Amino acid sequence: MLNTDNKIDLYDDVSNPLDCIEEIMLNNDWTFERQNEDEMSVQVTGKHGIYEMVFVWQDNYSAMQFCCAPDIKIAPNKMVEASITLNKINTGLWLGHFDIRADGNEASDFIPCFRHTSLFRGMTDTSGVAHIEDLIDIALHECERYYLSFELLAKVEHACKKDMSLALMDVAGLS
Repeated sequence: MLNTDNKIDLYDDVSNPLDCIEEIMLNNDWTFERQNEDEMSVQVTGKHGIYEMVFVWQDNYSAMQFCCAPDIKIAPNKMVEASITLNKINTGLWLGHFDIRADGNEASDFIPCFRHTSLFRGMTDTSGVAHIEDLIDIALHECERYYLSFELLAKVEHACKKDMSLALMDVAGLS
């Protein structure tokens, strides 16, 4: 998924890996926005939808919080179903987890979101770049993998357990 042809020096400035992430974005021709020194966002088009990725650097902990959210909104009345579904998804994830965040409005819809926080203490110029690229690849893969499940939650008034079980199954041969 990622273009990793260009070599990137992650820790020219050890204090903030978002500078390196900018280079990863440029190498993949992704348009990004740097809100401030410690926060960056980008929208990426996948097979099923558009994903918003947000990177937040926390210098005090040498940690980066990462979030990848599909372009799907789940109504407030579907939160019980969504919680059950996310619990099933999260039990099978090895890295990161899905949660649901508010859309930003008071009576808003909710957005499923893949999250992972990484510690960067001890990273080197060779390990940091691969770590970030892997994180982006994993997040996009998991969001694509469960996109149809989230879409079912968002669009079907009352999805039966059988429908949701089918939506959560891994499909062989899907590329």
